[in-house]
Amino acid sequence: MSRNHPAYLGFVVHRVSGVLLALFLPLHFFALSQAISGAAALDSFLAWTANPLVKFAEWALVVLLAAHLAGGLRVMALEFLGWRASQKNLVAVSAGFALLVGLVFALNVG
Repeated sequence: MSRNHPAYLGFVVHRVSGVLLALFLPLHFFALSQAISGAAALDSFLAWTANPLVKFAEWALVVLLAAHLAGGLRVMALEFLGWRASQKNLVAVSAGFALLVGLVFALNVG
């Protein structure tokens, strides 16, 4: 498979989203630790999350989660259904799903 094939893009998006989600985990654990530390620490952290840059990062996180989910479903379809000529359609559906989830989240947050 060449690097300009749509399935390669699906592969890259799935792997990169997984790595970025793994890099997010320490921040998530830090947020949980603030809740354990007490109400004042949690309130301070939650006030910081009102920052527009943090809101954008939250939206990006949702898109990454959706992209990783969609990519994983695409890989499972490959495993169980076999390789088909319509793989680029699965990549397009995966990308569309991730963007749709991000749009729904963005419209609901705003």
